[in-house]
Amino acid sequence: MTRLPRLAPGRLINSAPCHPNVSANGENPQTYSYVTYVCGRCSPSEGRSSIEFTRSLGARASSEASDTGRSPTREVRHDETGGRAVMSFKRRILVLAMASAGIGMAGDVLATDAPMGATPQDNTKANTQAKDTSSQTGSTAADNKDGEKKQTKEEKLAQTLSAVTVTGYSRSAATSADIQRYSDKIENVVTAADIGGLPDQSIADALTQLPGVAAQRIGGQASQINLRGLPGNFIQTTLNGREQPSTSGSNYIQFDDYPSELIHQVSVYKSSQANVIEGGVGGTIAMETANPLDNKKDQTFNLDTRGSYNSRANGVYGANPRAFRISAAYQGKFLDNTLGVGLGYAQMYQPHVAEQYINESYSTSPTMLNGKPTYINTGVQISQNGGTERRHGYMGTVVWQPNDAFKLTGNGFYSKYDNTSFQRGMRAQLFTNGGAVITDPVVSSNGALIGGTASSIPGGFWGINGLQAFSVATTANDQSNNANVFSGGLNAVWKNGPWKVMADVSASRANSHTVGSDVTADVYNGLGSGLPLIADQSVSFLLHGLNVGDFSVANPGSYTDLSKMALSSYGMYPTTYRDDRKAFRSSVRYEFTDNPVFAGLEGGVYLSNQKYSADRAVWLYGSAWGQYWLSTPNQPPLTLDSSNAVKTCWKSSQFKNFPCFLGLNANAILAAHGVTPNPQKDWSQNWTETQSGDVNVKIRDAFVQADIETTVFDRALSGNVGLRVVHTSQFSPGLQQVGNGAGEPIADGHGVISKDYVHVNPGQSYTDYLPSLNLNLELDDENQLRFAAAKVMARPPIDMLKSGVASYIFNGTYNLTSGTNPMLDPMYAKQYDLVFAHYFPDSTGVFAADVFYKHIDSFVQTVTDPNYDFAAHGYIVPINPQTGQPYLNGTFQTAYNNTKGGYVRGVELQFMRTHFLPGPWSGLGFSVNYAYTESGTKVESNLGGFPQEQGLPGLSKNVASAALFYDGGRFSTRLAANYRSPFVSAAQVSFTFQTVYFASEKVLDYQASYKFNDYVSGLFQVLNLTDQPTRTYFGNSTQTSTIQYFGRTIYAGVSLKF
Repeated sequence: MTRLPRLAPGRLINSAPCHPNVSANGENPQTYSYVTYVCGRCSPSEGRSSIEFTRSLGARASSEASDTGRSPTREVRHDETGGRAVMSFKRRILVLAMASAGIGMAGDVLATDAPMGATPQDNTKANTQAKDTSSQTGSTAADNKDGEKKQTKEEKLAQTLSAVTVTGYSRSAATSADIQRYSDKIENVVTAADIGGLPDQSIADALTQLPGVAAQRIGGQASQINLRGLPGNFIQTTLNGREQPSTSGSNYIQFDDYPSELIHQVSVYKSSQANVIEGGVGGTIAMETANPLDNKKDQTFNLDTRGSYNSRANGVYGANPRAFRISAAYQGKFLDNTLGVGLGYAQMYQPHVAEQYINESYSTSPTMLNGKPTYINTGVQISQNGGTERRHGYMGTVVWQPNDAFKLTGNGFYSKYDNTSFQRGMRAQLFTNGGAVITDPVVSSNGALIGGTASSIPGGFWGINGLQAFSVATTANDQSNNANVFSGGLNAVWKNGPWKVMADVSASRANSHTVGSDVTADVYNGLGSGLPLIADQSVSFLLHGLNVGDFSVANPGSYTDLSKMALSSYGMYPTTYRDDRKAFRSSVRYEFTDNPVFAGLEGGVYLSNQKYSADRAVWLYGSAWGQYWLSTPNQPPLTLDSSNAVKTCWKSSQFKNFPCFLGLNANAILAAHGVTPNPQKDWSQNWTETQSGDVNVKIRDAFVQADIETTVFDRALSGNVGLRVVHTSQFSPGLQQVGNGAGEPIADGHGVISKDYVHVNPGQSYTDYLPSLNLNLELDDENQLRFAAAKVMARPPIDMLKSGVASYIFNGTYNLTSGTNPMLDPMYAKQYDLVFAHYFPDSTGVFAADVFYKHIDSFVQTVTDPNYDFAAHGYIVPINPQTGQPYLNGTFQTAYNNTKGGYVRGVELQFMRTHFLPGPWSGLGFSVNYAYTESGTKVESNLGGFPQEQGLPGLSKNVASAALFYDGGRFSTRLAANYRSPFVSAAQVSFTFQTVYFASEKVLDYQASYKFNDYVSGLFQVLNLTDQPTRTYFGNSTQTSTIQYFGRTIYAGVSLKF
């Protein structure tokens, strides 16, 4: 429960026959303040009972404070009927905090006060919608309590809010600071500056302006969030208090699915409390849509249109530099402000743009090169990535509140995201395994090949003389993704005196269907003859660390010669994920009126059923290395023509010296030769069967929480203490390979029967007890000291709970892989926070320092052993028909619970000021955030080796953000910067020397807006102002992994408001 001020108990105010004393500055109709009286002659029978909340922007408070030299406090007065005033002026200011803490944060609520002629009932309906932002119960503000014991608290709140009216980003920053200040847990908040949505282009971008939050860019867009060094799989995400499904195929949320235009507030909970749904070791990200009854006006409509231009798209195959975003939002109040309707729509169309240089992974054992042991890379690629991304988002909310005792809210959110990308370029492959002759090698200080010339072995073609073919292939890798998310539910709140009951029923689902293709074309000798063979080729390369390297080929004209090039291979890999959830939660709360320690007691339950499914399929044609004679049936290379292969060159300065290539339309090539893809589950590619399957998770929770409100040494102490009991049941029906025909007869997608597999349904059930404590000690009017402690958990990534193990043969070795385990336990941690916060009394601003420590008891880890002894561990190794002996040992990949644990610890600093300068500079403000995080966890490098100290994947030791903004009436502008230091990739962690790191990033964005009148404003934005690339490397920065440039994007648009 957010510790918001409450009115004194006693008689309810009957508003019908009573009249407020309205004071106003006639020259400025935006400074109205309402004083509500209890009329001595009123009784509940004379009208509808209500608790009258009032608000003020504080302009009069500022005036009174300056005139008297003291805080704006007014004596209790009587009206002409003898009624005694319930609220002093400071209480009227106090109520603005409750409006500030509401879900919607509708922009006009903070910008202006109630219009002239507003009735007390109007103000009641607007203000009593304020939502408890520290609880996911969907409740309204708590019933009134004893005001006398909170006088000091209210005075401090009045001083904080008695400031001039603010607009734009300053308003968003000020509101966020207020919510943070009066929350009963440790949290940071981003609020909408207006009904049109958050101040940044995306939710992920907005969150990076908070301390301890970093984003990982995917395709140039901030998408996945890292919180306190922990990636998205360890972060809980909710929308309107409800757990969200994921289109990622795992636990982490892809925030691209949620249009920022439809979200009005995002909170980051860094401490835990019992009435918050468990699941976030890193923290919880709580998104909220608007409550239309919080809107100031009866009817509000916003329309926003923006066009954009990408600076790099013109030089990228399949990319359109021009794009747009459009959004519309409506909020209306009806039936005497008892019925609210909110509707929203947002559409985004943008290009997928990237140019990249890729150095592929290194061998796990050295090869003698010029007499020295050398780790050789697998190959080098250059590519252009084009395509389009389109998203449609819909939001609807209906709120019915016929009286102050009952509120019913129904809301729904739907997002459809379609992404099509085209990767075109060249790939020199198979440097290792004797497939190429390497001359003029350049070797790094730690023995890694970083340059040289790789050439074909004359006559070396796998399948003819046992040698593996080296090739420089032209690539065409397409990927289409169609994803959608739905989240909706019904929430009811009933209050009667000190009692409050909440019930919420919800359903959500996420579907993602991805079709990836891997296509290669090669230069052939004898194309059109009976046995065309890949021509001898040569490539020279040199890595330049964190910059784009060199890449050149011998006979570059051959790679654009249609008479020599042909399609060698086509692989199609469809994947479908489904994540369905149904949930029910309910809570009962009792408010104490005279308890010297506790303000209230709350208890509740949470029931959730989740079903996750994954389906894999495959279709293959030809051979990636040209040995088509091994295919069954015979699948020769397919010739090209000008209708399906277009000469494509490079334009940007970083890539302009690379050779031209053919941009292939692979589907058109297949169609020209009468070939139709038919992807299916296939026993010959048994991973399509074993990686398909379901996971069923049932959660049954109960919690109890007591809210603390007392004094210690004459200092106000608030907070909560509670316990959440969590029972989880997880099972995964799937297939297990047993071999030797000892299984059940099961047909694949082609109807082929195999008896090497059995159906299994492994899993487990467990119960956890999660205590939590939050304390907030007010040292004085401006300073707070907070402490929080809790035991927290994050369930294993849902895709890692699948059953099923697959085997495959590669280059004479037997390999076994699952990477999953339905018996996995959650990640557990005990966490502690100590926060000091100073809130500036003379302006809007905050300085906060947070020291945190997470003791990790266990975590989930995927481990790969490159030379696993299968026979010694009881696995049956098949016989190699060419040798008559068992296949050689290959790799074994599995997932397990690493119980060696470790820690994550750090410090976060936050500093924000607005309106602290005089005169025309009063609109200038800034925010600066910095976080230092370190971890020590025992990570197994392989199954048989010793554990090593290594930071958790996704953890950057240093994360910083800064924004300089100015809101000067009609004109507003903001310059925002984000920085994160290097971090280990969460997607590719392997051996010591092969660990993949992301290099440090500095991303700069700029935006400006001008308000032409009350209805029309213009917007200008530049994202990724410096065209910052994404750069990764293998352990050492000299060993390039990937360099990607995305370009800068320029937006210009118009907003209409009615």
